[in-house]
Amino acid sequence: MLKKISVILVSILIISTIAVGCKSESASDTQSTDTTQTTGSKVKDVTITIFQSKVEITEQLEKLAKEYSDMTDGVEVEVWGTTGDDYMTQLQTKLGAGQGPTILSAGVGTEAEDLSDYLYDLSNEEYVKYIAPGMEVRSKDGKLIGIPYGAEGFGFVYNKSLVDASKITDYDSFSNTLKELKESDVQAVSLTKEAYFLIAHILNVPFALQDDPEAFVEELTNGTKKMTGNPIFEEWAKFMEIIKSEGVNPLEINYDTQTGDFATGKTAMIHQGNWAYGMFDSYDIDFDMGILSMPVNGNDKISVGIPNSWGINASASEDEIKAALEFLDWLFTSEKGQSYIVDKFGFIPAMTNMKTDTLDPLGKEVAEYTASGKTLPWVFNIWPAGIVNNDFVPATQKFFSNEKMTGNEFLQELDKAWENATK
Repeated sequence: MLKKISVILVSILIISTIAVGCKSESASDTQSTDTTQTTGSKVKDVTITIFQSKVEITEQLEKLAKEYSDMTDGVEVEVWGTTGDDYMTQLQTKLGAGQGPTILSAGVGTEAEDLSDYLYDLSNEEYVKYIAPGMEVRSKDGKLIGIPYGAEGFGFVYNKSLVDASKITDYDSFSNTLKELKESDVQAVSLTKEAYFLIAHILNVPFALQDDPEAFVEELTNGTKKMTGNPIFEEWAKFMEIIKSEGVNPLEINYDTQTGDFATGKTAMIHQGNWAYGMFDSYDIDFDMGILSMPVNGNDKISVGIPNSWGINASASEDEIKAALEFLDWLFTSEKGQSYIVDKFGFIPAMTNMKTDTLDPLGKEVAEYTASGKTLPWVFNIWPAGIVNNDFVPATQKFFSNEKMTGNEFLQELDKAWENATK
């Protein structure tokens, strides 16, 4: 059911954003950047802070904050830095101490639910009517607690001058391609040591390929199912074995190195998403790129979903909340704010009032997979909270640091990790 819902909703999103894009141009052009028009009264002499988890957009967000601060009369916007992986720990510590930011990454799924008590109800804001159907982030009691960043998709980002994607349709063709690339002195494929780039994203594939992913998660938790012995997981484990033997050791590289090696043609494929395109800005790339599915069990789909959402700290002062509401209204309805979301952040809009014709090459790839219905749901959003960093990462580090550990033994470690996270 999760798969069907995600495919339908994301398809609606893309179709609606493209269709509405042309119609909304004149409207967005006339929307003012004067925040007095969003609420009827101006907030002055207040500082709002933004703390969010996507390191890729930090620099762009800081420029946006300065532009907004310059054009308002007394509203300062500050962006707090984070390293990404420990964002949620940092955020919960700040919120628990009463020192939280004004605007924050609220997450989705179990992560958003964990934060729901701290989050302001956005249900009455005018601009939320533009959120694409099914993309609202709500708490269990129905509060609208998050505005989606945008839609994103991930798979193997590949260099089209080095890889012929049409020839990679199953395990054998994938394996042969990696071996041929390695023999030609090209780094065939790489993951990185950061938690989600190391294991969470790539492990999403066998979960999403189950007949009923949501039921499978419940069965893992109640102990009636295991990854070990499941045919799809067992084939996925073979892919992990060949990635380990023919690819770069992910424990030795970080996100910056991985994307830099890809941009300079040193690596042929990296397991990443459309967000990575922003990392290529400082390189003079002379090749075309695309996104390739992980062909487990013949799969030809990539994972597409909502990565995160903006929320407002309900414990902030009245003036701070008002200023934060005005900022988000401006971000999602003004021409300048929308240009940052699409052109600077590289997000595929999850709102129906934005154009998508300026998406970068990876964003267009995600949009094309979506339009053709070739998407897998983000099942990791319903995994137990904290399991990626606390349990899956140590198991994966053990796999990549031990050349002799087999894929099946890796699955046994992942089963132990799940059991530990849900006991």
